[in-house]
Amino acid sequence: MSILINRNTRVITQGITGKTGQFHTEKCQEYANGKACYVAGVNPKKAGESIFGIPIYATVKEAAAQTGATVSVIYVPPPGAAAAIWEAVEADLDLVICITEGIPVRDMLELRNLQRLKAAAGGKTTLLLGPNCPGLITPDEIKIGIMPGHIHRKGRIGVVSRSGTLTYEAVGQLTEIGLGQSSAVGIGGDPINGLKHIDIMKMFNDDAETDAVVMIGEIGGPDEADAAQWCKTHMKKPVVGFIAGVTAPAGKRMGHAGALISGGADTAEAKLAIMEECGFKVTRNPSEMAKLLKSLL
Repeated sequence: MSILINRNTRVITQGITGKTGQFHTEKCQEYANGKACYVAGVNPKKAGESIFGIPIYATVKEAAAQTGATVSVIYVPPPGAAAAIWEAVEADLDLVICITEGIPVRDMLELRNLQRLKAAAGGKTTLLLGPNCPGLITPDEIKIGIMPGHIHRKGRIGVVSRSGTLTYEAVGQLTEIGLGQSSAVGIGGDPINGLKHIDIMKMFNDDAETDAVVMIGEIGGPDEADAAQWCKTHMKKPVVGFIAGVTAPAGKRMGHAGALISGGADTAEAKLAIMEECGFKVTRNPSEMAKLLKSLL
């Protein structure tokens, strides 16, 4: 079992003919069931052509209609990335995964407003993962994004993280001690993004084949605290928590655009305290995440 994607998911790559889109689409095709999963690319200037045996269409709507794809992954450069997300939302896809880093905040604000207007008019809600995220993977079935496939193994531990590299770190540790993953999800570190920790925790809680979860956060914003408060009442599975940025100075942006302490409850220590209070087993040492989780099983 998995959350969001599985071996039967059919994927469109937006930005498939760019250097990044080509590189990662080929890698994703090579992983597990990738050859069957990646069914379309989009580039209006190259419609009718193909790449890696994948047909290229002029629009997302056309690609979805012709192939039955329900998920899109976006490698479009920052100036056009929000418009690419909106095109996928307008095509009524189930899920859009945006890898692009550096999308202007104003573009994301406008996109969020368009999504709200669509929902208010009774339109379909398309889930968004990212932007500025590594994507997600269901080991031995499908990977969508830029994570290294070889470190994952099939299992029953869920991983959700705001940080790409810390997602890989948690997964690598779990695999090393013989624990596989049900799904691993990188939600991205931008201040305005789609799915939050709380959304993914709800999915893992409902997934019969996830036994425990590693939740990794960062300084800045209320998302991790919101997820912890929800888990305190509803989560039926053990959770290990880690927050990156214990030594970060207030007011300084650290790597991700969303990783900025404004003071109060968004420091690493404050978030760790809330997580602990809500029943998480927390660690301040990222090298202990998997060992700590194993001790809870």
